Amino acid sequence: MRLGLNLGYWGLGNDADNLALAREADRLGYDVAWVAEAYGSDAATVLTWVAAQTDRIDVGSAVFQIPARTPAMTAMTAATLDTLSHGRFRLGLGVSGPQVSEGWHGVRFDKPLGRTREYAEIVRQALRRETLRYEGEHFTLPLPDGPGKAIKLTVHPVRAEIPLYLAAVGPKNLELTGEVADGWLGIFFSPEQADVSMAPLRAGRVRGGRAANAEDVMVGFDVVPTVPVVFGDDLEACAAPVRGYTALYLGGMGSRDKNFYNQLAVRMGYDEAAAEVQNLFLDRKHREAAAAVPLELIDSTALIGPPDRVRDRLAAYAEAGVTTLTVSAFDATLEQRLHTIRTMAQVLEASGLAA
Repeated sequence: MRLGLNLGYWGLGNDADNLALAREADRLGYDVAWVAEAYGSDAATVLTWVAAQTDRIDVGSAVFQIPARTPAMTAMTAATLDTLSHGRFRLGLGVSGPQVSEGWHGVRFDKPLGRTREYAEIVRQALRRETLRYEGEHFTLPLPDGPGKAIKLTVHPVRAEIPLYLAAVGPKNLELTGEVADGWLGIFFSPEQADVSMAPLRAGRVRGGRAANAEDVMVGFDVVPTVPVVFGDDLEACAAPVRGYTALYLGGMGSRDKNFYNQLAVRMGYDEAAAEVQNLFLDRKHREAAAAVPLELIDSTALIGPPDRVRDRLAAYAEAGVTTLTVSAFDATLEQRLHTIRTMAQVLEASGLAA
């Protein structure tokens, strides 16, 4: 198992801190640093900034929003980042959600599975520097009724194949990820309930003919959950900073009827808690919503507690099929976060699970 680092969003007064974290993760031998985007900082600009000031660590988008860019633009950006970073870029894609897609980008959130499939196919075709022709339900290149002509990418990426990841939560999207992608970007992953995500991923690997190993269809596929990490002796105190984050996703990332993270919690068996957290959050009772998140849910989807406890728990992640564990440090200060990523590197080394 390898370690990744989640740098999250930028532009919130944390830019210098995040760069310091990326540099330290680079020094410690972390495998990849991921950068997110929602409706603030964009990931591409930040990834360029991080890549320019690190040496070995890969840089990845987690994620580039599919409704924000044409697939050809994403291929251009990926090829440029891969070239500038000397082959250290990983392309993570995601459809975002209805509120951001339609409210911010003005793109209808319809048929996300079909749109994602076509988008990934076009991006791969463009990055292979093929003359770009595509006829699909959602994308047609070139347009048939105008002056456009089929052209190909002028930039030569460092690698013939840039690793492509999809962020997925729902079963059908997970199956698509296994079918068309090189890796999965996960959230709220519980090793004890790994099959909620791993079963559809495996099914997709088989359906897409991407399983090179008949005995283990996941060989060669990167399973990358983002995991909150808080070290300390008191479990409840360690869980405290994760509560608001969990409540935000279960309660506020989507509408009452369409919240993928809430539905994930339901599939994991937290029906009543998911409903309570969502109701409280949507009623703007954010503190009460955070308090309503079960400690059991946080403990199963985060790494909290003393280093020895975290070390022992890493075995469950490895056994569940995690190949890259992305650390999200939930501490209050930069020094605390630096301490967390340093301790996590030591804990993985002590566990004997380091790749």
